[in-house]
Amino acid sequence: MKWRGARGSRNIEDRRRMSKGKTGGMGIVGILIVLAIGAFFDVDISSLLNNAGGSAVSSGSTALTKEDKAQGAFVSATLGYTEEIWDQVFAAQLGHQYRPVTLVLFKGVTSSPCGNASGATGPFFCPADRKVYLDTAFFTTLSRHMGAGGDFAAAYVVAHEVAHHVQNEVGTLPKANKARQSLSKADSNRVSVMIELQADCYSGVWAKYAESSLGVIESGDIREAINAAKQIGDDTLQRNAGGRPMPHTFTHGTSAQRQQWFARGYKSGRMDQCNTFAALN
Repeated sequence: MKWRGARGSRNIEDRRRMSKGKTGGMGIVGILIVLAIGAFFDVDISSLLNNAGGSAVSSGSTALTKEDKAQGAFVSATLGYTEEIWDQVFAAQLGHQYRPVTLVLFKGVTSSPCGNASGATGPFFCPADRKVYLDTAFFTTLSRHMGAGGDFAAAYVVAHEVAHHVQNEVGTLPKANKARQSLSKADSNRVSVMIELQADCYSGVWAKYAESSLGVIESGDIREAINAAKQIGDDTLQRNAGGRPMPHTFTHGTSAQRQQWFARGYKSGRMDQCNTFAALN
């Protein structure tokens, strides 16, 4: 993805110099096992992972490395692209104005109204304050430990979380989350899958406009996103953790589903083609 020299977003809340740290904790293998049981990219895993090993949470000043600064610039540029694109899409397809999301960058651990955020939880959107939380160290985990490398795989991560904000803006997310409260665990998981697959589809819509309107997509970018969607499917995560896929525990969809819905959004470029609630009901 062409991003160097792009206009960065002003909606970045950078907490990386003052992030909290946690002593001890599970290693990457433990993190992947927890992710593999269906909690990837979900706010619900925050408390689970924050309490799974490790003791005190301490505050301190954190220096930014050269890599930190580069990743911050990348995220800022990617977020700026989401703002430009969703401005266009909301105006053209919905007839109203898009309100951009704020993205919180942090290192280690930081607080949110949805619970503590950490690099272990992965990025997430918190509806309570309408912010996305991201430790860019997650990009390293995605690439080195989950087989989803490339800058557009990382851009897909940002676009997916922004897509949850889009769902919140159009009213889909609060309705779905309210419905989940009165459902059985299995049915609640099914609704969660619908939410996540729609976010994948919206990510595809974003990618379409990034290509056709902004011209920032490079050769291989879409393949990187499709591969990332494959690597974070519930069935793939559970197999990689040494288990057998258990569909009733899925909260984000299979690899095939995640690839399919991203591709659907990318090919159509239309939000109305992303109604997973009707298609999967």
